[in-house]
Amino acid sequence: MARYRGPKTKIARKLGAPIFGPDKAFEKKNYPPGQHGNSRRRKVSEYGVQLKEKQKARYTYGLLEKQFYNTFKKADAIKGITGEVFLQLLESRLDNVIFRMGIAPTRSAARQLVSHRHITVNDNVVNIPSYQVSPGDIVGVREKSKSLEVISDALSKGVHTKYSWIEWDNNLLTGKFVNLPERDEIPENIREQLIVELYSK
Repeated sequence: MARYRGPKTKIARKLGAPIFGPDKAFEKKNYPPGQHGNSRRRKVSEYGVQLKEKQKARYTYGLLEKQFYNTFKKADAIKGITGEVFLQLLESRLDNVIFRMGIAPTRSAARQLVSHRHITVNDNVVNIPSYQVSPGDIVGVREKSKSLEVISDALSKGVHTKYSWIEWDNNLLTGKFVNLPERDEIPENIREQLIVELYSK
């Protein structure tokens, strides 16, 4: 499936946030790309603000437009606050769970691990990055993949200790997805209500 593989700093500068992780180039040029990027721009419309927020969330979680919209429609059909449910669905994607557990350094690296059959859910190999992980599911590294350098390097950073909705077993290299995170637990700086307003038009 097609993925954005262009210059990541350019997208980060356009959206005004380091959405692909720490970026020294972004820190040096924290303004829109292009010849006039650092000059005064005309006021952005309400639609423009909503669209920018949607794009920021879409690139953050690494989804294509259709995937992103379909996830929103699914959230809209679930009882609860649509924006919060939407973020919870994005957070419970297998590729994102792998990233949160610290098994992979980035979401794109997590997608690759899943696609290459290095990841198991409840002891079954799953190679679909969009697979929805449910509370109570055990996500782990396939036995023959535990020695992979990309995984051991990522795990050495101890990222899995940061999130209250994940329980990690460092001996088995497995993590339990305890529950769906509350909105205030999700660290992404996304104003989900703007996305709801955009899709509600």
